Amino acid sequence: MTTEWNSFLAGQGLVDEGASFGDLAAELTAAAALSKSGGGVVSPLVDLGLIRASGPDAASFLHNLVTNDINGIGPANARFAGFCTPKGRLLALFLVWRDGEDLLLMLPRDILPTMLKKLSMYVLRSKVKLTDASAERALIGVSPAPTFAAALPRFGVTAVDGGQAIRLDDGRVLLALSPEAAIKQWTVLAANAKPVGLAAWQWLEIAAGQPRIVAATQEAFVPQMLNMELPAVAGVSFSKGCYPGQEIVARTQYLGKVKRRTYRAKLASAVAPGTHVFAPETADQHCGALVSVAPSPTGGYEALVCVQSGAVEAGEVHVGTLTGDRLEFLPLPYDIA
Repeated sequence: MTTEWNSFLAGQGLVDEGASFGDLAAELTAAAALSKSGGGVVSPLVDLGLIRASGPDAASFLHNLVTNDINGIGPANARFAGFCTPKGRLLALFLVWRDGEDLLLMLPRDILPTMLKKLSMYVLRSKVKLTDASAERALIGVSPAPTFAAALPRFGVTAVDGGQAIRLDDGRVLLALSPEAAIKQWTVLAANAKPVGLAAWQWLEIAAGQPRIVAATQEAFVPQMLNMELPAVAGVSFSKGCYPGQEIVARTQYLGKVKRRTYRAKLASAVAPGTHVFAPETADQHCGALVSVAPSPTGGYEALVCVQSGAVEAGEVHVGTLTGDRLEFLPLPYDIA
């Protein structure tokens, strides 16, 4: 991200490392109003960065490393995909789309340097170059979809002045723009939508049931634990061929029921992603972990939590210890098989 974009956001009132524009309660209220078909929000996604894959082998290189079909990505569509260890544990989740002949991979900034280094280890003789492209694009989240992206299907991509728009789901759109175009577009969008920080945007992400991997949760989950094979998340292809961890992911899919799933829950206090959760049935052995956490418009916090389905059905899951905050499970916008 350039100094120009940073300075602009600071001038707009962005504080707390991007968490809010100074009135978190009002921002959360605006985000919650979206589910009631009112208002709109626009958010600078300063916690996310980009890796650029360029060269004639870029698509095939990534296709052989991640959980989804990268060869099938055209100029008008994006894909959600995971990168796993050989044991099938997720090291990163990416949103991937084309930028001309190149591919862009969006992921949290806290894991970008290590993932860039990790992916580069696989290049060998492939004709591909991987670079940190975070300074090339300002990332903006918008909900509901602005007019120029309203007709896009989910994961649809369209060119806009200075970059691209990607439809994330029914409510949310991602803009990846040059810093100059982002400043112009922000001014237009903010005239009709409330600027919100990362806290409100991440609450929308949790409400949508969309997982992310951060440094604290690397190697904690296999894809199915994060609902990635379900159409609503759409992060795994079972027909694309081999990739690191593919055997484990396929075995999990075909040889037994997934025992842990990701649910949405309410909790009283702020805790970090990766914090273990416990249930009476498992005693002092944890039965899952928090995936992501954000303040809730109704007070307290909401989270995506990966947990044994049996513990959820029993109705008693606690954070940190058996006597920690008890989770109140909330509905997701999709069914968990």
